[in-house]
Amino acid sequence: MLHFPRKGISHRRVHLWLVIIILFFSGTVVYATLRLTSTFLRITASARQNSELQKAAHELMNASDYLTEQVQRFTINGDPVFLEQYFSEAFESKRREEAIAIMDVSDKTDAARAQLQSAMSNSVKLMEQEYYAMRLVIDAKGYTDYPDVLKGVVLSSADAALAPADKIRRATELVLNDTYYGQKDKIRKDMQECLDEIDKLAAINEETELITLNGQIRMARSAVIVQALLVFFLIWLTTRLAINPVLNAVEQIKADNPIPERGSDEFRYLASAYNKMYQKNKSSLEHLNFKVSHDELTGAYNRVGYDYLLSSIDLKTSHMMLLDVDNFKNINDTYGHETGDKILIKLVNTLQNVFRDDDCICRIGGDEFVVFMVHSSNMKRKMIESKMDQINSELGNTSDGLPPVSISAGIVNGKDVTDTSHLFEKTDKAMYASKMNGKHTYTFYSK
Repeated sequence: MLHFPRKGISHRRVHLWLVIIILFFSGTVVYATLRLTSTFLRITASARQNSELQKAAHELMNASDYLTEQVQRFTINGDPVFLEQYFSEAFESKRREEAIAIMDVSDKTDAARAQLQSAMSNSVKLMEQEYYAMRLVIDAKGYTDYPDVLKGVVLSSADAALAPADKIRRATELVLNDTYYGQKDKIRKDMQECLDEIDKLAAINEETELITLNGQIRMARSAVIVQALLVFFLIWLTTRLAINPVLNAVEQIKADNPIPERGSDEFRYLASAYNKMYQKNKSSLEHLNFKVSHDELTGAYNRVGYDYLLSSIDLKTSHMMLLDVDNFKNINDTYGHETGDKILIKLVNTLQNVFRDDDCICRIGGDEFVVFMVHSSNMKRKMIESKMDQINSELGNTSDGLPPVSISAGIVNGKDVTDTSHLFEKTDKAMYASKMNGKHTYTFYSK
């Protein structure tokens, strides 16, 4: 520990001179940093541009492969969905055209752009063969509603005379033969040559900027070393009891943890007050989050929770069940709303007992409930039917003093719908069918 004489260097004066010197070197560091930043930004911009150019080249190939995939699927099974997706990519998304536009950056990218333009030209040529194949399938299937661009495609007399099955076979051959894939190889070759040109351009830019950056780093390094020594001495003069607890507290706050109550008395008091507010706020948030997403009467998810679950559900691995209590209004009118509420609570408890912990139960209306059976892609239909029978059996049990009730339900396998917006609609139709079939039953939606 250093000892200063009573009449010597003033701490205030030392701090003042240290601040002045540090400011001087800080200015030097700032100047060097600005130059480094400028060079770094140029390098970053060059790297970003290189990445965008490479992405553009790959995007053209991806778009071409996507068109190939759609036309092949269409020729194999004739589903108009693939025809629609093909022309959506070709005339709406236009990823190939966007790739060409991105490549038009400066004169330095002309060589790469020329290669990519060649790939685009080959892709367009390939579309003529794909149009012809699609027209064969359209004629074979007898479709009348198809894009206008295909109406101008005229089949050869030999192909026009083919039987429908032979037309489809002919169309499939056109998009799967060696000639077709030879043209695809030309596109890939052009794209690779484009990428090679991009790499050459990036290497030249990188070498030039790195030379500049190296000189600037040496200058900045010297200034930083001197400044670091001065800063270290200034920090040594600062009271550690204040800094360490504050730095630790900052990390704990970032991690959303309570602050350790150690350090000076003032800081311990501050930490104690913060921890009390932290615990109270955390408890309030947990309670609030539960209340926002859950039904107060039954404890099931409410409409807010339902909307969230619906937006995040994996259709391919889930079932959705929509159900309500048969003649629930008569129950309320006959036994009173209190008994009706008890029946709803009993229903939710029964659903929780019958379904798995991972399954989600939602109350979306008065007596209307939804069950999301997640990760159920391998669940057998008989197992779901067994669960439905068990639910109605439990609800019909009057040992608890409640009147017997039953439910009607509609069930949809998520794989049978295209998106979540249709999921409720199909489930509702299935439940309506259950109602029309005398209630106290369930209906599986089928396409």
